[in-house]
Amino acid sequence: MEFEPLSMGNDVIEFDMIGFGDDAGIDIENHVDDNDLDSGDNVPIYTGTSSIGATMGPYIPGVDTNLEPYQGMEFESEEAAKAFYNSYARRVGFSTRVSMSRRSRRDGAIIQRSFVCAKEGFRAGKEKNSLDERVKRPRAETRVGCKAMLVVKIQDSGTWVVSSFVKEHNHELVPPDKVHCLRSHRHVSGPAKSLIDTLQGAGIGPSGIMSALIKEYGGISNIGFTERDCRNYMRSSRQRTLGGDTQILLDYLKSKQADNPSFFFAVQGDEDQCMSTILWVDPKARTNYTYFGDTVTFDTTYRSNRYRLPFAPFTGVNHHGQPVLFGCAFLVNESEASFIWLFKTWLEAMSGRPPVSITTNHDRVIRAAVNHVFPDTRHRFCKWNIFKECQEKLSHVLSEHHNFEPDLHKCVNLTDSIEEFESCWSSLIDSYGVREHEWLQTIYGDRWQWVPVYLRDTFFAEMSITQRSDSINSYFDGYINASTTLQVFVKQYEKALESRYEKEVKADYDTINTAPVLKTPSPMEKQAAGVYTRRLFIKFQEELVDTLTFLANKINEEEMVAMYRVAKYGEIHKAYIVKFNFFEAKATCSCQMFEFSGLVCRHILTVFRVTNLLTLPSHYILKRWTRNAKSGVIFDEHTSDLLNGAQESATIRYNNLRREALKFVDEGVSSLKVYEVAMSALQEAANKVSHASKSGGKLVMSNGTCKEDLHQSNDATTKGFDSQFDTHQPSSKDDQERTIEKLTRQLDRVRRKCDVYRSNLLSILKDIEEQKLELSVRVQNIKLGMKG
Repeated sequence: MEFEPLSMGNDVIEFDMIGFGDDAGIDIENHVDDNDLDSGDNVPIYTGTSSIGATMGPYIPGVDTNLEPYQGMEFESEEAAKAFYNSYARRVGFSTRVSMSRRSRRDGAIIQRSFVCAKEGFRAGKEKNSLDERVKRPRAETRVGCKAMLVVKIQDSGTWVVSSFVKEHNHELVPPDKVHCLRSHRHVSGPAKSLIDTLQGAGIGPSGIMSALIKEYGGISNIGFTERDCRNYMRSSRQRTLGGDTQILLDYLKSKQADNPSFFFAVQGDEDQCMSTILWVDPKARTNYTYFGDTVTFDTTYRSNRYRLPFAPFTGVNHHGQPVLFGCAFLVNESEASFIWLFKTWLEAMSGRPPVSITTNHDRVIRAAVNHVFPDTRHRFCKWNIFKECQEKLSHVLSEHHNFEPDLHKCVNLTDSIEEFESCWSSLIDSYGVREHEWLQTIYGDRWQWVPVYLRDTFFAEMSITQRSDSINSYFDGYINASTTLQVFVKQYEKALESRYEKEVKADYDTINTAPVLKTPSPMEKQAAGVYTRRLFIKFQEELVDTLTFLANKINEEEMVAMYRVAKYGEIHKAYIVKFNFFEAKATCSCQMFEFSGLVCRHILTVFRVTNLLTLPSHYILKRWTRNAKSGVIFDEHTSDLLNGAQESATIRYNNLRREALKFVDEGVSSLKVYEVAMSALQEAANKVSHASKSGGKLVMSNGTCKEDLHQSNDATTKGFDSQFDTHQPSSKDDQERTIEKLTRQLDRVRRKCDVYRSNLLSILKDIEEQKLELSVRVQNIKLGMKG
């Protein structure tokens, strides 16, 4: 639109272009667009003048829902005009921003303002960085050239008058129930801030706080902001409260890394400015991951210290069923980008080996980050976290129906198949009249990520479906709480690590030095007692003893595979199907306990018993549950990489190089002589690094001196020397691969022979057992004949 020139005496008019940057290009989680018109708590009033000159009384935006701008309308100030247009935009259904202003050349005062629809204009093309042509975070196009606007100019009296108003938009407007999502109408009010602070202080997360706000304000459209805005406010509140206390934690982590180069820590953002996340992983945690990193729990429910800052440990389960630590993080920012950075950095510290499964709290932001970083890892929501949410989301239902919660637990924990769960769930929600409940619909939609019957085909290292795993939210229990400061946390963190280590040593001692009491004459029980750790043996023993109350009936047999129906005596209606390959000594059960926990279930053991399989096949003994779980094989494969932090990733190498370089600088400035030596050494090092970069890093160490790779040298004498001392070991990657393939084929042949021998041996043992039984019957008959 053309603007008519203004004239105020001898003032010279100039344009001050404001707000032409694309508002959608701003990351709301990191920036606030000041050009959007925010509705504040204290909104200026304005007076309106009608077209016939009648003056209207004071008006507060939000009261008169019918008034719209018109040419000639007057305002007490520019801010009043801004607030009115934004209020009008909220009622109509669009977002606004400041677009253009004119200033007086005489005193620089603004004399005209243009407020436009946020979809005004088109995105301006930005020059790409010549060093990086890629756009890191491409944004959707939001500008469509809308002409809707309000222009106000100042009068000699000091009031502001509407000089131009364009009402029509060239795009669809937003309905009232979604207008709160528009940027210029998103505002965390004073009362909302107070409630957020209170709930955050009680350890409630963003999702829980938004639920409370929705209930308090009577709907999400009445709150005036989104969950993202809530997260932003919580983050900024934490940053303000933390102040310099975070430096205590950083100093502690730096000292640990100085003591041990394999100690890893990383900070998202600039350490001297605004930090979002702090991650650290000690060497023991990284070593433990090589043995027990098949399943991981990531827990953000601690919110342990007085800032309610989410303390999030990565934990797993060791061979004694105890929680074991894989790393820790402090989350100042709980955005998706922050979680993605955390998971990627943690994975780098673990040599890039993702776990088989991961358990987290029920959170959509964490789910998005897990899907991004661990696409092939099975993601499970913590079932007990969802049950805890249930007490909050369904408080009115629980107060009216006392049996709802136990019935929900039975439906989730005690159903043995997907069909049974689906039927039970449908009956449950109909019986209590909650089929339309929004939260129940949400968790039902996520059922494949938390209901056990959908997860039993994946390993989670849990011994029981119904009982809570010790690894969830328990590693630091008793050491940190809601009043723990960061200074105290550092000390308590050390104590927790020491306590857990002592418990593991005690479990190792008990396993080695105390013999378990056997309850059956079964060779399999004796075998398991010598292989498993004490706690795992007790669990296996329970399964084995229970086979005495189970019956197995063969219902089908094809070639080498037989199918059995296994049920407890007196409970034939509740049966499990076991498929057993006698030749391979492999069985699968419909309960899927072995897949879920790594221990053979009573149903498979019952089939082993009736088929006279006297010992547990080796493929049913997971090394991670045995006494030798931390012995050489896994350790030899990964330890050299794990214990040498400088070889793992760019992040670790950067940390180590920076630390060593700073030590060199500190020593080099102590005197002029030392300085000259240090400079000479740095120049020599720079030449070596440059040479290594050009040759692809192929340097070798000889008597502490870095030299060019002998195989890269052009010295004929050196080549001759190498050829004289040539060994028959593989000299290239291809040779090594061929050798590995050859050995693998040999190993497969030996394994097949062993399977045949095992099968023949089992057949012989079965014949022996049958002959023993036949002889026993004959002896008994002879004895009876003698008595007669």
